[in-house]
Amino acid sequence: MEKIKKEPINRNDDILHWITLSMILDYLIEEYWFEELSKLFNINCFKNNPSKESSLKFLRKTEWARLQVQGLYVKSVLNKRKNKK
Repeated sequence: MEKIKKEPINRNDDILHWITLSMILDYLIEEYWFEELSKLFNINCFKNNPSKESSLKFLRKTEWARLQVQGLYVKSVLNKRKNKK
């Protein structure tokens, strides 16, 4: 059986490359505020006594929630880029 060589991933196309979860939260809090984030996601860290610190703690431990938040970030950034053109 022949081994398949994997091409290296081009990180220049990865919108999340060099972006930390803290940076993502800063962006989303500035764009949407916690009130809107709590409507978009059924996540208690955005609903009950929300703070960046509690959200970071939860998202670092909970992959499904982190992926949803990262998805909103990517969608928002791409929409912003598209609207600039």
